Amino acid sequence: MNRVRAAGLAAMVLGSIALAGGGIVDDVRAASATRNFTLADREIQSYRSSAGVTEDLLEALSWLARATLDDKQYDRADAYATETRQLSLDLLKRQGLIDELDLMHLNGEGHYYERKLGRDHIHMACLRCGKITEFVSKTFESLKKELNRDCRFHIVVARLEVGGYCSDCRR
Repeated sequence: MNRVRAAGLAAMVLGSIALAGGGIVDDVRAASATRNFTLADREIQSYRSSAGVTEDLLEALSWLARATLDDKQYDRADAYATETRQLSLDLLKRQGLIDELDLMHLNGEGHYYERKLGRDHIHMACLRCGKITEFVSKTFESLKKELNRDCRFHIVVARLEVGGYCSDCRR
C-alpha cells in the first residue's frame, strides 16, 4: 500500500492537480466512480499512445490506483501504483529534475533518487547500515579544475562515491 501512497505523492509532486474542465483525469475518475476499471484502463492506454507520458496521465493512473485500492483489488492497485511511480521517476529524470544513483549497490539492484542540486558532491555510503551522507568539498572542485586544465577535459557532471563505515557503525 506504500506504493499506492507514493503514486499519489508523485502526482502531487508534479503539480498535476486536476481542475474541472475535462480530459483524461476526469474520464478516468468518471469510469472509476462506476467501477468500470476496464474502461478507465482503455482511456489511459489510448491517451498514452497519443500524448505519451504527461503529468495528466500520471494523475489519471494515480486516481485509478486509488479507485482499485478502494475496491479492494489490491494486486491491480499495486500494479497501477508501481507503473505510476516508474513513469513519474522517468519523467522527472527526462526533465532533469532528479538523478538516479546506484550507490555502492547497497541494496543489490536498488537505486536511489535525489533532486539535482546544481552542484557536484560526494556520496559516502556506510557498508553496514546503508546510511548515505553527501559531502561538498573544495578539494573535489579543485580536482575537477585540475582534470579540465591538465587533461583538457571539459567536465559536465562528476560523481564520486565512497564506501566505508559511518561513525555510528564504528562504535
